[in-house]
Amino acid sequence: MRTPIQLSDHFTVRRMLRFTLPTIGMMIFTSIYSVIDGFFVSNFAGKTEFAAINIIYPPMMIISSAGFMLGSGGTVLVAKTLGEGDRKKANSIFSLLIYFSIFSGIILSAISYVILPFLARAIGTSEHLLPYALTYGRIFSLAMPCFLLQCEFQSYCITAEKPRLGFFLTFLAGMTNIILDAVLVGYLRLGLEGAAAATSLSMVVGGVVPFFYFARKNSSLLQLGRTKMNWSYIKKTCFNGSSELMSNISFSVIGMLYNYQLMKYIGEDGVAAYGVMMYVNFIFVAIFIGFSMGLSPVVGFNYGAENTFELKSILQKSTIILATLSIAMTTLALTCAPILSYIFASYDENLYSITLQAFNICSFSFLFAGFNIFGSAFFTGLNNGLVSAAISFLKTLVFEIAAVMIMPMLFGVNGIWFSVVVSEFAAVIVTEFFFITNRKKYHYF
Repeated sequence: MRTPIQLSDHFTVRRMLRFTLPTIGMMIFTSIYSVIDGFFVSNFAGKTEFAAINIIYPPMMIISSAGFMLGSGGTVLVAKTLGEGDRKKANSIFSLLIYFSIFSGIILSAISYVILPFLARAIGTSEHLLPYALTYGRIFSLAMPCFLLQCEFQSYCITAEKPRLGFFLTFLAGMTNIILDAVLVGYLRLGLEGAAAATSLSMVVGGVVPFFYFARKNSSLLQLGRTKMNWSYIKKTCFNGSSELMSNISFSVIGMLYNYQLMKYIGEDGVAAYGVMMYVNFIFVAIFIGFSMGLSPVVGFNYGAENTFELKSILQKSTIILATLSIAMTTLALTCAPILSYIFASYDENLYSITLQAFNICSFSFLFAGFNIFGSAFFTGLNNGLVSAAISFLKTLVFEIAAVMIMPMLFGVNGIWFSVVVSEFAAVIVTEFFFITNRKKYHYF
């Protein structure tokens, strides 16, 4: 039996990979099951329905991003309280935030159901796509409270020292989505209604099952119970999770902007092709996210211990690993582009051609994406949220918006696909700038 790895250990390349592998696996699995709706809808319902999902998904993520904010912000507050030795208070805060999330989810569900038509039209949804987009979005909105809980419990399982429970819940929700998609969309041919129902029911599983686990006596550090309303805890949670909130909003805004430009230059086929790119991008980028998330607490521990030797070692080894992964994944993406395009678009020759072209261009973004993700996570570990947020903000809301607006005017449709590569490259320069300018403060090289 292998000795468990501790934060205080010296991390070799092998130990680094072993330590981050569970997080990478969870992120990959989460990404894969989020792709299932797109696969079944694209192949069994059609490209119009597939485009409709990709149109309405970003605004739905903006509305539901409160779950990510409450999850990440609440975890920090609860973990800090546990660290102070006050488990009773930690459970009270935990309970308050979960109950508040249920209430918030119900309110957001009602609001999103009402304003979806206005949002859909505001982002350029055509009248042809509108009814399909609203069908998926409104069914999705009904499960909003469960989705918020699912996002939060994934974080709280780690705080409760039950990371395996978190993985199991992710697996259970994912398999629910996959099986129901196969039955409702693939077998019964219920189209968007079936896909939305499958996703919503998987959210119910991901949100309700852990609720009942924490509501009863359990072997974890956390348990739901009685609590009192305390707005200061709500405010602290929202402040702590504000960067996560902005990251999700930024990602969704960028997605809507890409869809708007693609509808303008290509039409529904362009939106569908972008949807395929995003699904595959989720899986590839999940490897970088999992690796970076896994190492962030190691960086934080050694920063607190003033172990500059280990900080240097982690940064050097991580750079080598990321460079290797970046080249490998770019090569893999280019090699598999025809196969991946065929999986989602084999039924339509024009859509297949557009998707393949997009793949061949966007794959080069993987050369740079990992360094930007790791840079942001590294500074989070150093407790420098300002630099971490700046890297994410500049990449998404500055470089990517500028690129997707300017590049098409210079290079046409291909300019839209090159925007991803250009923004990631620009962000690498900024990330390196922050590493250089902060080297004397943290002594990592």
